[in-house]
Amino acid sequence: MTKMDIAQPDYVELHREIASVVESARSAAARSVNALMTATYWEIGRRIVEFEQGGEVRAAYGEALIRRLGTDLSGRFGRGFGARNLAQMRAFYLAWPAERIVQTVSAQSPDPWIVQTVSAQSPDPWIVQAASAQSQMPTTTGAGEVRAPELTIVAQAFPLPWSAYVRLLSVKTEAARVFYETEALREGWSVRQLDRQIGSQLYERLALSHNKAALLGKAAQVQPGDLLTPEQAIRDPFVLEFLDMKDEYSESDLEAALIQHLADFLLELGDDFAFLGRQRRLRIDDTWFRVDLVFFHRRLRCLVIIDLKVGRFSYADAGQMHLYLNYAREHWMKPGENPPVGLILCAEKGAAEAHYALDNLPNKILAAEYQTVLPDEKTIAQELERTRAELEQRGK
Repeated sequence: MTKMDIAQPDYVELHREIASVVESARSAAARSVNALMTATYWEIGRRIVEFEQGGEVRAAYGEALIRRLGTDLSGRFGRGFGARNLAQMRAFYLAWPAERIVQTVSAQSPDPWIVQTVSAQSPDPWIVQAASAQSQMPTTTGAGEVRAPELTIVAQAFPLPWSAYVRLLSVKTEAARVFYETEALREGWSVRQLDRQIGSQLYERLALSHNKAALLGKAAQVQPGDLLTPEQAIRDPFVLEFLDMKDEYSESDLEAALIQHLADFLLELGDDFAFLGRQRRLRIDDTWFRVDLVFFHRRLRCLVIIDLKVGRFSYADAGQMHLYLNYAREHWMKPGENPPVGLILCAEKGAAEAHYALDNLPNKILAAEYQTVLPDEKTIAQELERTRAELEQRGK
């Protein structure tokens, strides 16, 4: 059968059905990974809390315990298990305690499995028992270990992505936190929608509103950028850390080529530039950012932070660069180095501009030295524009 023999309506329907299957599978995979990850973090938080509650001596460990665990676990499993993350897992368990999870799972999954607490004599705080005589599985894998079925069942209590629970942790009032969690499930809010509702204080506004139904209806309306694709969900920074995957995100060919060419171009200017990395990720509070390029300048003895904007430059870009510089100065700068300098490149046609963010530098003399030693703004802007034109021409 040739292409011309296939009836167009039949082919369109087949294509639609297959695409739907693939998209459904990807969405299910994203939900599954998120649920198991959340259950794992909850279990880690539980064990930390119960260890601390094992006596006054253990409780006195406090932050020292978190720091030690963070160092040891990060060395084995990656940066997703650092002290900050572990403290978050402990807070997560305290906000969603075991009693609440048991009730949730029991209500959702009356069969074939139930989760129940065991007596104080049991070395393992949780067991999973088969409700069906046909489902006989080992119930222990060693003292203190968690069985896969157990994590799978606990995961049923966490249908939202881990990113959503991280955002919910910032809600201090339990009643408000329960409201946002319930509405996120009922309305199918994405993490972005949930973030917007919390940021707009929907719970507090509802308490004062005389027309709560109308306010809830307006809040449920989808805004541009709310929808999250399965690919984006899988590439969530939390998921990447949990799975110990390389920190790689898909980019447009144009942006990726521009960043790569810019790195090569700066290295060609001389041996003062040392390339440290691209698309370097940093986390501030519960928000993730990405720095396009990071160099070290040997003569200036400082980091050079470069951010590429495919669109026009705006004041928000300058604010974001200052955020990067403050973070780099606190977390990336080594003893004896000068404060980092930032370079924002706007690659839009006709508006290619380079802007140095110099306000963080210690004095005017050093600022002048930066301006003298670093590449001329116009040279970089012209090179970037020329590269963009070549890449666009190739794509035609």
